[in-house]
Formats: sequence, C-alpha cells, structure tokens
Amino acid sequence: MGGAKKKPLAAMEKAQRREAEKAQQKRKEAKLEQQSKQLGTIQLKMSEDQIINILAPLKAITVYAAAKALGVKASVASATLRSLYQKGLLKKEGGFSGHPIYALNQRS
Repeated sequence: MGGAKKKPLAAMEKAQRREAEKAQQKRKEAKLEQQSKQLGTIQLKMSEDQIINILAPLKAITVYAAAKALGVKASVASATLRSLYQKGLLKKEGGFSGHPIYALNQRS
C-alpha cells in the first residue's frame, strides 16, 4: 500500500542537475536558431552594378523574381530592392497591396 517512495537526496540532485543542463542546451539551440535566421537577412555580397546587371533582363522586377534571379531568400531580395530604390537606381512602376513592381531607372 502507499505510493511511490521518496527518492534519496543524491538522486534528486542528479535529476535537478540534468534538468538544468537540458534547459541550458535548449537556450543554446534557440540562440543558434535565432542567429541563423538573422544571417538570412544579411545584405548580398555583390556590388550594386552586379545586381543591376542580373536584374536588367527582367521585364518586371518583383521581390520573388529578384530572389530567384539572385539566388537568395525573398526577405533579402526585398531589402536589396528597397535599398536600390532609395538610392535612385530603381523606380516603382506599379504594384498593389505592398507588393511593388520595380523597373530600372534609365540613366542619361
């Protein structure tokens, strides 16, 4: 009769130590995962001229078309297109609902 026996102190300490190690490991994994997500949004290692040359053949420069042409994630392509637009290398031709369509700005 009765229930489970109370564990000895040494066994309770070991269990507590294991739990602390598991929690610390989970925190490390979460931190590494967050760092890998941040690496996905880093700017391209190409010059602006190289990016423009890659985007030049595209009729309509959208985020997803640029991502496919440059071989990067859509978030990186979006940030790159926004920076090129702010520098005046691209112009907005259309788009709707937060999905702009860009075109190369003709330089004289």
